[in-house]
Amino acid sequence: MTDAKPATARLLSLLSLLQTPREWPGSELAGRLGVSPRTIRRDVDRLRDLGYPVEASMGAEGGYRLVAGAAIPPLLLDDEEAVAITLGLRTAAGNAITGIEEASVRALTKLEQVLPSRLRYRVSALSGATVPALTPGASMVDPAVLTTIAAAIANRERLRFAYLTNEGADGKRHAEPHRLVSAGRRWYLVAFDLERDDWRIYRADRVRDPLATGARAQPRELPGGDAAEFLTSRMYSLVPVYEADATLHLPIEQARIRLGDPAGTLEPIDEHTCRLRGYGDTLEWLASRLVMLGCEFEVHGPPELIGHLREIAGRAGRASGVACDGGDGDAVIR
Repeated sequence: MTDAKPATARLLSLLSLLQTPREWPGSELAGRLGVSPRTIRRDVDRLRDLGYPVEASMGAEGGYRLVAGAAIPPLLLDDEEAVAITLGLRTAAGNAITGIEEASVRALTKLEQVLPSRLRYRVSALSGATVPALTPGASMVDPAVLTTIAAAIANRERLRFAYLTNEGADGKRHAEPHRLVSAGRRWYLVAFDLERDDWRIYRADRVRDPLATGARAQPRELPGGDAAEFLTSRMYSLVPVYEADATLHLPIEQARIRLGDPAGTLEPIDEHTCRLRGYGDTLEWLASRLVMLGCEFEVHGPPELIGHLREIAGRAGRASGVACDGGDGDAVIR
């Protein structure tokens, strides 16, 4: 029997079959690829040399399967798999899913750089036809913006982009991107603004039409050295931060589960209640976190949060036809 395919194409076809989670008899692989069992054995050895852990079983037939290894070798994806993975990574990147934000953007950047144009079109079409349901306070980021920025950071290139300011004005920016930082519900770009000759922080959801210029970014040392700490210190110095102090009628273990990352501290009071001291950049966010816990709670401060909760309670009462007495002292939600 003569080899029906060139060696490289045959090796890719063999790898594609082995990535299916099953054991393949050598004779079946040989039949699928139109080669001899000896050629299959030789190709399996080549895959092993490339780092793919192919395991062989003993017996008359002899079987092969791909097993988990100590490192991740290159993966071979068909069109449907590539589109599915890219869409999944775009969803993770665009919604800043806790714990995998930066990894999803890095993986998405690598994958989109090697996608054929036909698959890029399919991914864009599917993404454009899909509308995610956002959690309260979340901001939607175009994954294409994130991957362009991430690629410029990796390649040490300067960026030009349009930016919508806090006042709603459109402006142009020319910057050297340093890091993307995911902070809770939003993505931020830490960059050196060339026109202002200073470090700046940009909300990624307000960045439009980023373009890597090809010009090399200069090596610069970020104040403090850590992008996440730089973001936190700058944001807290520029934006009001409210620190909530509340008693939750919930065991501390359940409070931890429902809050996830509480952005603050939880302390047990007794087996049924705990004390939350948390912070947020808006009263709306703090109030929504408390109300969505699904338990009774008392807010001890700050006064702005107590007032905001009374306003919410009043609106809810009027909507339901129940009169709500604001009263004095702590805000009590039962």
